[in-house]
Formats: sequence, structure tokens, C-alpha cells
Amino acid sequence: MSHQCPFPVRSTNSRCSYQTGTAPGFTLCLALVAALMGYAGFSHAAPSGKARGNDNAVAPAAAPARVQPYLGWARGRLLVAPRAGLPAGEFDQALKPFKGRSKGYIRQLNTHVVELPAGADELATMKELRKNRRLKYVELDMAVAHAGSVTDPAYGSSWALPKIQAPTAWDSANGSGVTVAILDTGVDGTHPDLAANMVPGWNVFDNNANTADVHGHGTSVAGVVAMAANNGAGSAGVAWGARIMPVRIADPNGYAYWSTVAQGIYWAADHGAKVANISYNGVSGSLTIQAAAQYMRNKGGVVVVAAGNSGALENIASNDALMTVAATDKNDVRASFSSYGDYVDLSAPGVSIYTSTRGGGYANASGTSFASPVVAATAALMLSANSKLTPADVDRFLTGKSIDLGSSGYDQYYGFGRVNAAAAVLAAKPIVVVDTQPPSVSIASPTGGQVSGVVPIDIESSDNVGVVRVELHVNGQLVATDELAPFAFAWDTTGKADGSYSLRVLAVDAAGNRRESQPVTVTVGNDSAAPTIGSFNLTDGMSLSGGKQTINVSATDNQSVAKISLSIDGKEVATAYGSSLRYNWNTRKVVSGAHTVTVQVTDNTGNVTTRSVTVYK
Repeated sequence: MSHQCPFPVRSTNSRCSYQTGTAPGFTLCLALVAALMGYAGFSHAAPSGKARGNDNAVAPAAAPARVQPYLGWARGRLLVAPRAGLPAGEFDQALKPFKGRSKGYIRQLNTHVVELPAGADELATMKELRKNRRLKYVELDMAVAHAGSVTDPAYGSSWALPKIQAPTAWDSANGSGVTVAILDTGVDGTHPDLAANMVPGWNVFDNNANTADVHGHGTSVAGVVAMAANNGAGSAGVAWGARIMPVRIADPNGYAYWSTVAQGIYWAADHGAKVANISYNGVSGSLTIQAAAQYMRNKGGVVVVAAGNSGALENIASNDALMTVAATDKNDVRASFSSYGDYVDLSAPGVSIYTSTRGGGYANASGTSFASPVVAATAALMLSANSKLTPADVDRFLTGKSIDLGSSGYDQYYGFGRVNAAAAVLAAKPIVVVDTQPPSVSIASPTGGQVSGVVPIDIESSDNVGVVRVELHVNGQLVATDELAPFAFAWDTTGKADGSYSLRVLAVDAAGNRRESQPVTVTVGNDSAAPTIGSFNLTDGMSLSGGKQTINVSATDNQSVAKISLSIDGKEVATAYGSSLRYNWNTRKVVSGAHTVTVQVTDNTGNVTTRSVTVYK
């Protein structure tokens, strides 16, 4: 059964190809769910040239259709992150049973783009690989669509700016000195309201510097952030003094993948962006994207994403790496299309948002695609007012100074409330960042005892701001470093001398505060000795009685016995997980003649001992 596209498709060919800088030539599968949603091919054409006229009326934007967060996933591809310290050979061995191989490596995220053989079941392979504790995480490379629509050309200023008190915030900051990366379909850098604020970006999808908008969505998102002010054209963005860094993550149809999103984040982080906006459905649940966002946070940046436009509850867990934004209307009521759940952190205006369009025009836009950049731009205002803010500070002021909506306190629809730019910027200005509190850290597993082979080491850590790095030390020597939560290691004891070893981990927070864990002492015993069958009450040549024959087996091992298996004439009839097995064999219906009884004992390392006897009836 094929599982590549989880939605029914209305197409004779649901496959398309594209090339990326890390994984060229992969064939992708897009579920064309548009027809099922009454949503014409996910095609949001930019308004015509009429959008550039001098008509002063602002028509309301049509609400975007509700759409599933995921379109499908990349055919023949998985995203796999090994534990820090795992030897390359061990990673290859983990993939070998599935005939998978790494076709691209996102170094900053320690994540491999793994190619599977033709016809492989990505879902089944993912489930099996997740059982391997040498790996930190394994996930499908999901295809996602942007979270908004652009319609109804019009002119005038947006209601959203006074709603979030942006003009008051501008008394303190306008975003100058801060670069906001727009991870999207590209940006029309020639637009008269954007050109002055553009800086060079990158096209992750085609692996080149051409960041022209191939769809239109990215230009509208960029306008919400930083349309220029006081230039006699259009309106103004929330952070009209900020720089816009276009990072194209999408194909010409506007679709992106978790892998391209993650690569876009780390490119932006490495090239000076302090805020990244991702106005796409379904990105909050990706561990690969969360790791990329954590990478950017470790460099002092924040990542803001759209909650999505399903209009339904999404089963996505909350996480600290992403700021996820739902949409509200002019009356501070949740937009009907806005997705909700525990992953929502904040809400912002996302209905009839006046913004720029590809080709130099303007239009109203609706969707969580346009709520997300309102928050991203507010973060830029805060960082413009105080460049010493940490990502945790930005999170704290954005949520803590928001306008509480819905149920009192946090709720799944509005998060902590609707963003208040003026209050957030005011709170950010006087802060003096002095963090002297070291993180806490401990080794959760192993807790002692005997180990062998590649040993998974699980870490527990926390900090008042955030842990940015954890180091594994063995007998005082640095063995591996992990800079991306969740922190986890693989210690290869192969070739190590048997004996006692002391394990410690060191955690470092963003301010450079450090703390070591308590040591954990383990004994390395790389077991090459097979288990021993201590007793087996059947012997060669033995005659069977006509009734029941009790079979007793016991075994020992220098470490421990994992499993005992009993087979009769080649068919397994009993198993025991421990050092003994007892089986009552009903021999009444056994045919006359010779019968082979085999015992197989396996230890925890996989060493096997087998004994067979022939008995007669």
C-alpha cells in the first residue's frame, strides 16, 4: 500500500520534482487537496495592475479557505538526526536494513536528508527507525502550504496598526538596525514600498541568489513587516525601519518542505537575521524546524510562525523554540479560519490586513500568514529599542504584555493574548540583561551499571533563560558537544578497555553560565562471550512417552540472558525473556519417528548459543 500522499488527490500525476542544494533530484509527492477544499489549486494570484490605481476605497479581503496543515510528504525521503557523538559508521549501519543513505547533511542541525529506495514505505521506515536509540529523531519531510490569501486590491491604512498601538511603539523604535528574514515564496524587491528596506537573501529551493517572488505570497508577508514609511506610497509596515531579508523556501506553486524551511532558518541565522517569519501551515510540529529555530535562538534570534488556517484543533505540542501566532479580526475575535491548540503562543490581527503585492500594488490580505509577521515585526521593534534582549526576553515581553482575550489567562485560541506592540516595546527598553544563574543539568540514563557498544546517554537540563550547549565528558575528557535541544549523546565504547568510567555533562546557558552534573560511574564490558546453556533435560536418542513431555532449559551469561527460544522440527513453540524456560509438550499427537528439538539462547549483546537434540517416538 502506498502512503506517500495522506489525502485523496484529484490529479493524474501527483508527482513533481525539484532540486535543492543538499538533496538534488528527489521526487516529491504533493497532495492536491485544493479541489477537495473548494480552494482552487492553492493558487493565490496577486491582484492585477488595477491594484496600483488611486482608488481610496479599501475592500475587505476574502477569508482564506480552511486547509489541512500538511499536503503530504516527500516521496522516498526522511529527515534523520543522529545523537551527538554517534560515529558515522554507526549511522550508516542504522540505515542499512532499510537501504537508506544520506543524500544531504544540514551541518548546523546535525540532520541528514535520507534517501530511501524506490517503492519504500516512508511511514513504516520512519516508525522502525524511531525505535533505534542511536538516533535523536526521525520524521517525514512534510509538504506545507502558506497560510493566507491575497485578494481585493484597495488603498488606505490598515486597521491593525492602531489596534496593536504601533504608532505609540514608533515613538521608541521603528525596527532600524534589525534584519527580518521572510522565509517564503521570495519577495518582489522592486516594489516601491519595499525596495529601500531590502538586503540580499538566498533561494534555498534552487540554491542560488535569485529571491524574486515566484508566487506573490512572500511580498505580501514582507509588506506587513516593513513597508517603508514617509515615502508617499502605500502604507507602513509594523517595523517600517527594519531590513527585509528574502529567503525563498518554496517551489513556484508556493509549496515548501520541512527540509527547505529548516535550511532557510539556519541560512538566515548565519547571515545576520535577528527575526525570522514563516507564514506556512504545519511547521510548528517539526522537530527538524524546532532544531533550526533553536540554532537561531542560540545566535540571539527569534522565529515566528503562523498557526495555520484549518480552523480546527491541531494536535501539536507547545515548544520553546517557536513563537506560534493565531489570527484575530477588528473586534479582537479569533478568525474562524485560525487553527488552535496548545502550540499557539500569541494572537495578532490577521483579517483584511493592508499590504504590498507582487508587481508594485497593494491589497487586503487575510490568514494567519499575516498575523505572524505582525508579531515578527513587533519583535523587531523590541530588538531595535534594545539590542541586548535575549530571545527569552522577547518571548516574555510579547506574551506578558499582550491583551488577554478569550478565557482568562492562557487559552488554545489566543495563546497568552493579542499582541500589544506599544507595551512590549516599552517593557523592552529599560531592561538590563544580567543573567548570573547557572543552568541545571543531569544524566538521566544510564544511571550506572555495565554498558557496552554504543551507549545512548539521555540528558535533563533547564535554565531561567535557556541552555545553548551541553558537553559530554568521559574521565574528564570532552567526547561530544550538542548545541540543539533536546540534548542527547551516543558514546561509542567499542575499542575501549573494559573497566570503570566516569561520565559528566556540562551545560552552558546564553550568558555563559556553566554547571556540571554529578558524575555517573559505569563499567564498560564489551561482551563477546556467548551465553551458556546450563541445563536442558532432553538428550540425543531419548524416547518420548505417550503423554506430556516437560522441557526445562536454563542458561547463564557473563552479563545477562535476553531470550531463550525453543523450536521443534524447525518451528518455534516457546520463548522466554530471562534465564529459564519451561514448556509442556503434548506428544500424544506427535507422529512416530525422529524429531529435532532446538534451544537458542541470546544475550543482550546479541551473542547466540544453540543446542539441538534428536528424540524419538
